[in-house]
Amino acid sequence: MLFRSTHRGTFENDLMFGGFVRAHLTRFTDDELDALEALLDIPDVDLADWLTGRRPIPPEDASPMLLRIKDSLPK
Repeated sequence: MLFRSTHRGTFENDLMFGGFVRAHLTRFTDDELDALEALLDIPDVDLADWLTGRRPIPPEDASPMLLRIKDSLPK
């Protein structure tokens, strides 16, 4: 999980997504790990745009884990 989250394909996502995973990995439950796994399927462009606020997260993609990652980032 850590490798995949820090080697997303873009440095921006490696820092945002990977940094979140690195900081919390040892405390995630199995359900949270499953939620993170699902986020790994999101294309890098969409993930970066949503996490940086360049585009709003569509309601159908606004999972609790994605919102948690976005909320953890500096404003």
